[in-house]
Amino acid sequence: MGEMTDKTKGIANEAAGNTKQAVGDATNDHSMKAEGKAQERKGEAQNLKGEVKGALGDKV
Repeated sequence: MGEMTDKTKGIANEAAGNTKQAVGDATNDHSMKAEGKAQERKGEAQNLKGEVKGALGDKV
């Protein structure tokens, strides 16, 4: 995947993760909150991967 693809997917996963965490808080669903936290972290990693690819010219 290219830099922008990774960044876009990362942002989408972070947003979905944050939403799941908010729903988990509102409904007192600890499982949903944990799932959201994991998805947010996945998104952060994808975003970082995109930044690295941008810095290295998509050679990663």
